[in-house]
Amino acid sequence: MRGGVQYGGSVPADEEMGLGTIARALWRNKGSIIGPMLLIAAAAFISVNLITPRYKSEARVLVEGRENIFLRPEAEKLTMDRGTVDAETVTSQVQLVLSRDLAREVIKELSLAELPEFNAALNEFSPLSVLRTIGILKDPMSMELEERVLAAYYDRLTAFAIEKSRVITIEFQSADPEVAARAANVIAEKYLSLQQMAKQDQARFAGNWLSGELEKLRSKVSEAKVEDYRAKSNLFVGSNNTSLVNQQLTELSSQVSAARAQKADAEARSRLIREALRTGQALDSSDLTNSELIRRLSEQRVTLRAQLAEQSSTLLPQHPRIKEMRAQVADLDQQIRAEGEKLVRSLESEAKVAGARLETLSANLDQFKRQTASTSDQDVQLRALEREAKAQRDLFESYLAKYREATARDSIAAAPADARIISRAVVSNIPYFPKKMPIVLIAALGMFSLSSAFVVTGALMSGETHRPAPMRFDDAPVAPVAPAPRPADARSRASDRLPAAPNLPPPASAASTPPDAGLTIDEIAAALRQSGEQGRRIAVIGAARNVGTTLTAIALARMLSRTARVVLVDLALGSPNIDVISDDPTAPGIAELVHGTASFADIITRDRASRAHLVAAGQVGNGAADLLQSQMLWAALGALAQSYDHLVIDAGAQLEAALAPIAATAPFVLLVGGETAANALSTLAAQLQASGFAEVAVLSGPPPALEQPAAIPGTQSAA
Repeated sequence: MRGGVQYGGSVPADEEMGLGTIARALWRNKGSIIGPMLLIAAAAFISVNLITPRYKSEARVLVEGRENIFLRPEAEKLTMDRGTVDAETVTSQVQLVLSRDLAREVIKELSLAELPEFNAALNEFSPLSVLRTIGILKDPMSMELEERVLAAYYDRLTAFAIEKSRVITIEFQSADPEVAARAANVIAEKYLSLQQMAKQDQARFAGNWLSGELEKLRSKVSEAKVEDYRAKSNLFVGSNNTSLVNQQLTELSSQVSAARAQKADAEARSRLIREALRTGQALDSSDLTNSELIRRLSEQRVTLRAQLAEQSSTLLPQHPRIKEMRAQVADLDQQIRAEGEKLVRSLESEAKVAGARLETLSANLDQFKRQTASTSDQDVQLRALEREAKAQRDLFESYLAKYREATARDSIAAAPADARIISRAVVSNIPYFPKKMPIVLIAALGMFSLSSAFVVTGALMSGETHRPAPMRFDDAPVAPVAPAPRPADARSRASDRLPAAPNLPPPASAASTPPDAGLTIDEIAAALRQSGEQGRRIAVIGAARNVGTTLTAIALARMLSRTARVVLVDLALGSPNIDVISDDPTAPGIAELVHGTASFADIITRDRASRAHLVAAGQVGNGAADLLQSQMLWAALGALAQSYDHLVIDAGAQLEAALAPIAATAPFVLLVGGETAANALSTLAAQLQASGFAEVAVLSGPPPALEQPAAIPGTQSAA
């Protein structure tokens, strides 16, 4: 029978396990659980007291470059960064701490082979001898003495690098706390000694190699060959390390240039003066003005011209005095021209002398050029010999400096280790192993869990932990419960209003009364605050025009803005009115944002009576249909929904609104009914839910009165 209970050897499929019966089964078998737990706890307590305790000490080493600027090689002084110690380097140093060479030195210095703890052959009797005899444990006597001591040494040594640091921790355990502390410190010291010895070996090897190379270079470095070849080739060197032939060639080139310039200057000056004499121009050349005779003649001519001008004002041109003065002026002009001719001839003579000197110097220059060309091959061979000698000398000096540096560093004191001990091990009085109380508790807890598992398994297999499942009436139809009639003019009771739970009730069918028709703006805002993500995006749609849709949207936005960040967007493109409460009524709106002529910062304004932000419709014109179909519009609304706690959309009348896109953006819708009949509201609510809205709430009656808070920081009162 459906829902019945069957009894037998197996558990029916329609029975479920009861935790209460499991607890009762554990309580009935408490003796079987507590007894073994206490027995195992006692055995663990006895065992940990029989085990020889071990004490642990640790030393810490910091890996870093400790070589200072005074001991650093010259080749490394120019580099600021000598290499960062990375994680791989620290890990490699940990392996050096664990190396066998270092272990042998530590064992030798501490004489660990003479301690029974490290040499099992010195133990007279051990509780583990029986296990070694039957082959469960490895017999240390089958190993050599060194291997036996090394095995015990590595069993007690732990070295690791601390994460995100360059510190190496060296831990050592021993039955003797003093041995543990000494071993940890000796391991750290031997580790530093190995690093120093490695550096010393490098310096010694470099010194030996450089010594051999210097002996080879001494026989190669010889500048006598260069000087002998210079003397044979007559390629002597003058000042500034330049050959004499090149120096003479340079001097002759300079003299030729000077002579050519002097000749050209004299010819140009004489040509200028001769041209001035030929054309009768004023002789204003510097050579003429520097002549003392021409200067005196020019002064006399100026004086006579002044007197002539003075006499001409009172005497006629044919007057004897006037004729005499004109004759004197003409005579002075003739003398000045004669002196100019002499100066021209002098400059021409000077140009001829400069030309003759130029020809002589040019001949000498050509001779030296031919001589230089004949010695070019010898000069090339000489420079090759000089380069080879210089290279060998530089290499010799470089090797010599490195050899001196290597021999100076051939000392363990001059090669500091790239690490230092930052924490030495101290003697510990507290045993590290065994931890008596944790071991006893873990053994007891493990036995308790194991015993409980056995008891629960037995109870599950016997079927006593199952109980019959409650009977279900899947075949019986559930009759719908009709709602109680409510007066047409009465408000809904508190039980009919929106609950405080996150999920709002769905709307009723068209045949029933309008859903939640008795809600107020305060109750809707309170429910939206508690509904989480579902109540962040709200659309306000009117059942018809002039039912107070815009007033309801403003009132809801102002109510929500008291505790959250709210933006109210005007999508009532047929009759936009949001801008009347804005602090900037002339600001652009959502239409300008979609068209790309405004940004978010331009379209967002503030409500003058609350903290709510506003986005007006803007200049829509005749493009309302295209605007509602624009993907940019809904992308902008999605961006606003992510930036604010609540997005309230004034969608206008239902017949004018784009229901499907709005439902995708704002899943919660508030239907403003006004004086619309109840049956019509129910039909409209069902249509809204069919359009894709997840939650539908209805607000009937007259529109709410707008509240104007007396004092809201950062806002202005409504006009």
